[in-house]
Amino acid sequence: MIYIKNTTEFQIPDDTVVSLGKFDGMHRGHGRLMEYLEEKKKSGLKTVIFTFDIPPKQRIEGRSQSKVLTTNEERMQMFARQQTDYLLECPFTPEIMKMEPEAFVEWLVERLHVKSFVVGTDFRFGYNRKGDYRLLKMLADAYGYEVEVVHKVQEDGRGISSTFIREEILAGRMEKANRLLGYCYFVQGIVAHGNEIGRSLLHMPTANLLPAEEKLLPPCGVYVTRTSIESRPGNEFGGITNVGKKPTIAGSHPIGVETHLFDFDGRIYGEKIKVEFLTMVRGEKKFDSLEKLKEQMYKDREFGIKYYANITNIC
Repeated sequence: MIYIKNTTEFQIPDDTVVSLGKFDGMHRGHGRLMEYLEEKKKSGLKTVIFTFDIPPKQRIEGRSQSKVLTTNEERMQMFARQQTDYLLECPFTPEIMKMEPEAFVEWLVERLHVKSFVVGTDFRFGYNRKGDYRLLKMLADAYGYEVEVVHKVQEDGRGISSTFIREEILAGRMEKANRLLGYCYFVQGIVAHGNEIGRSLLHMPTANLLPAEEKLLPPCGVYVTRTSIESRPGNEFGGITNVGKKPTIAGSHPIGVETHLFDFDGRIYGEKIKVEFLTMVRGEKKFDSLEKLKEQMYKDREFGIKYYANITNIC
């Protein structure tokens, strides 16, 4: 996959099929778009995903950075696994923000040699979001491309969207969020040194990571998780993960992700791991003592081992 970013001076010489959007979460709805792209690829077109480096609403409305289901790096990795030909992460500049819908289409067709667009029914583009799939179809003959309009994948009578998934994650309903995504929601990062209380005092060593600042985390609490270690491909470990600020431990702590692996006792400081959330066990709680915390952690561990051993439809 060719990854183009940090420039508006892009040019793709091949004839292409293009899909546009935020693609936050790469959920089952996005999967349907990818199926259409793959069909077009069979006719000799190169597949292009066009997205912006930040959500346009963030700049238009002056919002602070919003939490995302997938960081730009994670999104890039997922498209690479899909064998997308080009991922174009365009800077959302003031000039592009003010571009009228037809001018935006003309610009894309010229720069990307677009022969086909694949878009959802809620796709909007151009200044003040005035363009939609209907306008895209109206302009098709003039600019020499086809349009495939893909309807939303439904779940419980509602279209699957990043907003829908975000609501489920923030409510701690990880099984539902994972069903909407089509894979397990995850965080990833480099294992950092902690205070080693888990290993030295609680006898439950943990791998500690600080996720990307923009990454959406589920509510503070304890989860059954599955962890993979980049340096050990093919190996996955069940575990329990605490998301939170360690309220029982003295001092102030940033929100972090600490994972105890059931069948692993090695040291993996400095290594990259991926932690997938399967189900929420309980919310975060402050205990009167480390001994009471230890007692609860062993109960959480016992629950997690049974859950992980018996789960049949792991994402």
